[in-house]
Amino acid sequence: MNHEPRNVTVLSEQDVRSVLTMDDLIDVMQDALMAYSAGRARQPLRTVLEVRPGQAFFGIMPASLPESGSLGAKLVTVFAGNARMGLPTHLASIVLLDSTTGALVALMDGRYITESRTAAVSAVSARLLARSEAATLALVGSGVQARSHLEALSRVRTLHEVRVWSPSRDRCEAFAREMQVRSPAPICVSASARDAVEGADIVALVTAAREPVIESDWIASGTHICAVGACRPDQREMDTALVRRARVFVDSRLGALAEAGDLLLPMGEGAVGEEHIAGELGELAAGRVEGRQSPTQVTIFKSLGMAVEDISAAHLVLERAQARGLGLRL
Repeated sequence: MNHEPRNVTVLSEQDVRSVLTMDDLIDVMQDALMAYSAGRARQPLRTVLEVRPGQAFFGIMPASLPESGSLGAKLVTVFAGNARMGLPTHLASIVLLDSTTGALVALMDGRYITESRTAAVSAVSARLLARSEAATLALVGSGVQARSHLEALSRVRTLHEVRVWSPSRDRCEAFAREMQVRSPAPICVSASARDAVEGADIVALVTAAREPVIESDWIASGTHICAVGACRPDQREMDTALVRRARVFVDSRLGALAEAGDLLLPMGEGAVGEEHIAGELGELAAGRVEGRQSPTQVTIFKSLGMAVEDISAAHLVLERAQARGLGLRL
């Protein structure tokens, strides 16, 4: 990176989209996860300011990856009311700093990075934990993350069937029409969450739910679950029986034990303890912990998202954008 503090690159979402591919991002996310779990990356627990109780949140997520010289932070907002105005509920900006001087190097839109890196990390989990023959994907949710998860998960498993369900039938049907041209497999709209997930090989939970949307009895043996939606201590997408039954992995133990209601609520009930977390995804990728132990075992990846993921993705974006002369230089 150039140490001249006046040389700042500003990148729009369109700039980011033009240089960031899902195939590259999956590999970059796996490297970032391994660096974090090995202690080669540094990030504190994110700070979350509740702007309006239960409705609007502002998060600050800094990270440093000394090996690549990446240093920066993501500023992210989650405003549930945006949906009524036709705006994304999740918005973000990412700042990159010079790791030697601390000078500002780049400012870029982080909404698409957040969308894509979340799905890419789920794809890493599926690559490591889903059965090799997994071919049926159930999407519980029909929004932005459903779209990105279909794209990402189709990169790591050969899908033959995709099912989608959310409370809005109209949104599900719109999702199926839009995504069918990009899906490697037929997309069908399910009548219920249960119909969507029963017999599925991979389940992606990408909802805004505060209470469980799936139950253990609906989940077949051998299923892999990417639990993405619930990101606060009082929210969950899975019932206690499912969490207790499964082999559970997280992106960060520290983050999961502070924020993951899908784990904290069962722990509060006495159903599981902290030891129920089998490992971090980065530990699994590095071969430091065992993954799936049998073809019939249910596996869960509980995703919260980490700053090292955002900063690694942003570093890749900046390198490619500069090589192509993209962005506004200040």
